[in-house]
Amino acid sequence: MLFAVRSAAALHRLLDLLPVFEGDDRIRCRFTLVPGSEFATDALAAVDTAGARCIPWAEALATPHDLILTASPKGALDGLRGQQVLLPHGAGFNKALPQEGSPELPSGLDPAFLLRDGRPTAALHALAHPDQVERLAARQHAIVAGDPTLDRILESLDRREAVRAALGTGGRRLVVLSSTWGPQSLLARRPDLPAELAARLPHDGYQLALIVHPNEYSRTGSFDLARRLRPALDAGLVLAAPYEEWAALLVAGDALVTDHGSVALYAAALDLPIVAACDGAGELVPGSPMAQLLAAVTRLDLDAPVPPERPGRTRQFAERAFALTGRSLETLRPELYKLLGLAPPPHPAQPRPLPVPGRAPQSPAAFAVRASVEDGLITVDRLPPWTDPPFHHRAAEYGRAGTRQLQSAALIYRRADTPSASSGWHHEHRTAADWTVEAFDEYPNCRTAAVVLSPTTCLLHRDGGTPVSVRVLPARTGTRTVRADPAAALSAVHTWLAAHADGRYPLPTTLTARLGATIHRIRLEPATEAESDHPV
Repeated sequence: MLFAVRSAAALHRLLDLLPVFEGDDRIRCRFTLVPGSEFATDALAAVDTAGARCIPWAEALATPHDLILTASPKGALDGLRGQQVLLPHGAGFNKALPQEGSPELPSGLDPAFLLRDGRPTAALHALAHPDQVERLAARQHAIVAGDPTLDRILESLDRREAVRAALGTGGRRLVVLSSTWGPQSLLARRPDLPAELAARLPHDGYQLALIVHPNEYSRTGSFDLARRLRPALDAGLVLAAPYEEWAALLVAGDALVTDHGSVALYAAALDLPIVAACDGAGELVPGSPMAQLLAAVTRLDLDAPVPPERPGRTRQFAERAFALTGRSLETLRPELYKLLGLAPPPHPAQPRPLPVPGRAPQSPAAFAVRASVEDGLITVDRLPPWTDPPFHHRAAEYGRAGTRQLQSAALIYRRADTPSASSGWHHEHRTAADWTVEAFDEYPNCRTAAVVLSPTTCLLHRDGGTPVSVRVLPARTGTRTVRADPAAALSAVHTWLAAHADGRYPLPTTLTARLGATIHRIRLEPATEAESDHPV
């Protein structure tokens, strides 16, 4: 059996189909790269990453195959020897490229790609919804088979908390941005939008993530893409890997900001609130499910970029793009085995749940902090360090922020080090109290120095004062316990202390602070000897 791929996006769709054949030792899978695509380089790398065997195109042409699976009708597929099955590599056939095929027709429904000499190239065309069969412009043997990728997403809904834990989302709202590829994509039309949103959505209330189409990864390269996104990445943006991780972000997400790419319809299937940042212009097929979705949802307003916390009422648009929800693999298996001339295996074909991301994003190393004290409530909004004034103070993490950021910070903090076993016997340390004194000497603009001793406890030293123990108490929201980043609590204490310029304040005392969307209590007491002597 041959998997013929032109791009990483097409390969990923075919990989989601693999459970149909799992456990069957009668089948041998081979992959080949269909020439002619500008996105071929990443497709080859994706095959290698999957650990699959790839055969040269010339060998694929010369070898007869019992079944050929592809997720794109483009390329010289008619030269391959064997029955072909075509699966869609997007959701809803919403995009038509004016420079390719027939005007106003997406390639998956275009006779220019589906027919050779008036005859279908595919023995079977699997589509996700009956409306797509009706839109099919060429005479094909077509069936409605649902969408294997959507079924994987739905199979993974119970992993929402695990994904959010892996991302370090906590009690924040996860706002996912999605960009397709091409000149009408979000990143092409609004390249600064990730950084703009990072500057408007406080770090302790929101986490930003970005899904980029695999074709854009291939065209731009991960190095240059990261360079372009560096301000937003340094502000905490999560950049999704192009296979599986993008879908895990939808499972974990609270809202989507999108263009006309297929990701929006998968988000709609989860009933996520959706905000349209771009309209697709001439690429969007009129009357398609995506066109209907974008016409109905809210347009992006930078003054209020995120919709309220409620169901998005967007599922109705996904229902116009996906049928047989949850039954795609069981529908496709008998059809594919019929073409192979084999009886299907006895065990059921089930979608594999998405893996939980294995890499936690790096938190920002510096902030511009807008803060105030009013009627006993301290309000803290931490924003990227390049945010325009006004702001109350700058905060920077020692050991991670650059020298310039540390020199301009009024609050400098660090995390307590834990020597690793691999470091050997040679080790040097200072006490937490000693380090705070050194910070004042090294950084003249520093007014408050602190050490995060644990997720709930810090040692804080105000210049001219004595060390203080800071304990961040957990907050309850409904049935959940929310813990704040202790560095955010340090900004709250710094703000409160700045309001007591005379240095007179009672200890112990309990402060009330809004960190993100949650109200937290922060307990201040004289530092204990153990806290002051904690090694750093």
